[in-house]
Amino acid sequence: MNILILTYGLNAVLMIAMPVGLAVFLARRWKLGWSIWWIGAATFILSQVGHIPFNWAMSLWLNGTGMVYWPPLAQLAFNAVFLGLSAGVFEEGTRWLVLRFWIKKARSWRTGILFGAGHGGVEAILFGILVLASYVSMLVLRSMDLSALVPAGQLELAQQQVAAYWSAPWYATLLGAVERLFAIPCHIALAVMVMQVFTRRKIGWLFAAIGFHALLDAAAVFGQQYLSIYALEGVIGLFAVLSVCIIFLLRQPEPLAKPDPVPLP
Repeated sequence: MNILILTYGLNAVLMIAMPVGLAVFLARRWKLGWSIWWIGAATFILSQVGHIPFNWAMSLWLNGTGMVYWPPLAQLAFNAVFLGLSAGVFEEGTRWLVLRFWIKKARSWRTGILFGAGHGGVEAILFGILVLASYVSMLVLRSMDLSALVPAGQLELAQQQVAAYWSAPWYATLLGAVERLFAIPCHIALAVMVMQVFTRRKIGWLFAAIGFHALLDAAAVFGQQYLSIYALEGVIGLFAVLSVCIIFLLRQPEPLAKPDPVPLP
């Protein structure tokens, strides 16, 4: 049996199972329930409702400007900064809005972690579902005559795509899970940073989170152009290590639970 059948499937399963397993662990260990995780998941989706149309509209507008005549490096630098800042503003801004107006009682390090785990977790799950769907379709196409499905003019390209999919190195097929493993701590760190706006009462933490998010995404944009896929994952891994450090450096004592009021005699 082709080992890629196993590794591609494992990659998709891990992308879905890792965030779910982390959510179960955190919710049970800290007895916080699931609501904060689900709100974190909703926060990611809400952020994309504005983020995706904004990027689309801006790309249409920018393509009609003189920027298309800029040198390639200048275009890449602009795209890296623009895409990084747009992701940071929309995602961290949405986190702040949700914490400010929706979950006003979530004001601790632990709830910040669970909130970020929901945000990064649902992103991983959605990507995992897409990867799983692609895997299933490639499994089907692998054993079928493509000439019966694809127009003659596109047949050669389709055959090349299927052949490339099933000839990848086995370790390359697991990179999706590795990237999500690195991305989730980054989302948790960002959520904990935004939480500091409320626990430390300093709005500067929101801008710090936006900046960190922008730096991460900008590095990814540059890396896609100049680095191998393995080196790029290494860069994201460094951000993940830094994120874990941020998470623990920002750890604060949990607020004491308020005792139930004693009823009047």
